[in-house]
This record gives sequence, C-alpha cells and structure tokens, in this order.
Amino acid sequence: MKILYAIQGTGNGHLSRAREIIPILRKNHEVDLLVSGIRTELDFPFEVKYRFNGLGFVFGAKGGIDLTETYKKNNIRVLLSEINSLPVNEYQLVINDFEPVSAWAYYFNNVTCISVSHQTAVINKNAPQPKDSDIIGKAVLKNYAPSKIKYGFHFRSYSTNIFTPVIRSQIRKAVAENKGHYTVYLPAYDDQRILKVLKSCGDTKWQVFSTRTKARLDLGNITIEPISNDGFVRSLVTCEGVICGAGFETPAEAMFLKKKLMVIPMKGQYEQQCNAMALKEMGVPVLKSLKPGSVGKIMQWIENGSHVEVDYPDETRKIINMVIAGHKEIVPVSGPEKKYSVERFRNLILKKIIAQF
Repeated sequence: MKILYAIQGTGNGHLSRAREIIPILRKNHEVDLLVSGIRTELDFPFEVKYRFNGLGFVFGAKGGIDLTETYKKNNIRVLLSEINSLPVNEYQLVINDFEPVSAWAYYFNNVTCISVSHQTAVINKNAPQPKDSDIIGKAVLKNYAPSKIKYGFHFRSYSTNIFTPVIRSQIRKAVAENKGHYTVYLPAYDDQRILKVLKSCGDTKWQVFSTRTKARLDLGNITIEPISNDGFVRSLVTCEGVICGAGFETPAEAMFLKKKLMVIPMKGQYEQQCNAMALKEMGVPVLKSLKPGSVGKIMQWIENGSHVEVDYPDETRKIINMVIAGHKEIVPVSGPEKKYSVERFRNLILKKIIAQF
C-alpha cells in the first residue's frame, strides 16, 4: 500500500514520535513523508518528499505565543498554494499527525484522512479540560487539521481510541540514574527570565536548554546550552527532576523515567492548558507562570516532591498496525482534484469555527 504520513514539524514532539512510527509503516508499505512547520530544534533522519511552511506558531519570551511573529511567519496564500499542490490521488492511505496541509487537501476533496496525534486525544470529550473552557482554542484544535477518523495519544487512556504515549527508543532503552541536577526546557521564556528565578533557588544545580543561545554558558550551579537531541536526552536521563512546559512528549518521557516533574503551561495555548489539567489530576505540580514569586513553590517541590508512577508499555507497532488494518484504502478522487481560492478557503474556515459556538 502507498501511504502518505504527514507530520507537524513545529516543535519537537511530533517528529520524535514519527521516528518510532516510520520504520513500522515502512516494513510492509511504501511510505512518503510530508513535514510542515516553521520551527523545530531536532534533526530528522528520514528523507522527506514534501516540505511545506504549513501553519505554525512562534514562541514568545514571556511564557506564551508571539502573535505578531506568528502572523508574520504565516501566509494564507502560501498555505493554500501548498494545499492545492498536494497530489491527493497518489496515495491509498493518509496518516496525519496534526499536519494542516494534507488534512485540508483531503478535506477539500472529501477523502478520508486518519488522524493519529496527541491533539486528537486532547479534544476528546473524556479527556481532562480546563473548567474555564477556551471556545476559540478548542475550535482551533478541532479545525487546524480536520479529520473524520481519529486516534490519539495522551498521558492516560481516556477512551478506547486513546493510547498511552509513544516513548522513543532512545528513552525507553536508557538506564535512568540521578546525578542531582534538574533539567529545564521552557522555550516560551527567554533565558534571562529563567535565570532570574533559578538564581533564587539556592545552590540547586540546573541544566537549562535554550532555543535562543548558540553556545554553552557555565554560570556556576546553572548551565545554559543550545537544545540538541543527544544533549537533552543525557540531561533528562540523569536528572533528579524536570521543569518544562505542559507539552506532551517531554512530560511523558520524564514520568516514564521516574523523574520528578513540574510543568508551566504556555499562556494562551489551549492544548497545554488541557495537558496541565491532566497532569495535575495525576499529581504533577503546575505553575501558572515563571516569575520570582514562584521560587517558594519550586523550592518546596525540590525538597519534598516525588515522581508520579505511570505504566507506558511499548505498543506502538500494535497500535499502528491496528490503525492500518482497521481501515480500507481511501477512495481516490473521481475527476479533477478540487482546488480552493483564498476567499473560499477563508469562508470555509470561518464557517467551521462559527459552528463551534
């Protein structure tokens, strides 16, 4: 079977999961890869047939998304051109990890696209969500990469089509130990804001991974270094605890390794607010933001915090094979592929978002 596997490239979690899934897909099928996104710090060791700008978000420096830079980096005409350029007739099955170009291309042509992503699990009615519902945030998650068939990954299996996290082999095979330091990854905060807080936490040893620095900085009990896959994994495997955003892969890996965990969800990011709610229910401490007033809670966590027990078996092969076996080949488009104008695309998106209210 010829399969298109489309992956969101903004951030690192989707590509980390894809590293485990691609070899499984390619064992019995011909697989082309599509990656869209405007920001990632990890290398990707597979040949990608389609690379698109897609639709992504830019992290700010104060704990949230930089809306101005996000607007500058995204262009609806370019996005639509990418959507219209995808040859939807070439594939018998499409698996989508929160990737908008392929999702919309197949949506336009009324052809099945199978969503296999964390975001699918987040918006499931059985998954934890904030009490103060973010209607717009939820609408964005539902319509960013539309799909009728949905499978998801979450911190717990909240439904029959939600599975526990895909833990990459590099983490699953690692021998965890405790060398006493704490690992920090907060890409939505600038380095100086992070340092201001950590310097007030006594002589605790911190290893901070930054998207903004080009070279390692040694500041006594605090080091700051550029984000790299191997460096981050070494720090994660040997740390005592982790402070990170309320994403998905890093918290899941930290809990799998039996590390203490504290999360700070990004402001204005509905997915992370949902993740934070799920983690809080599991016993993970959650900070609303990183500021000097947070030092007391961080110190209390350092002194008295403990890891959360989880059970994340290696079921990736079983899950992917089940997804493929459970769905027939997609029905090819009959006649010319449908192409949308910018105005028609905007009207469709607006209609779908209004329908959420």
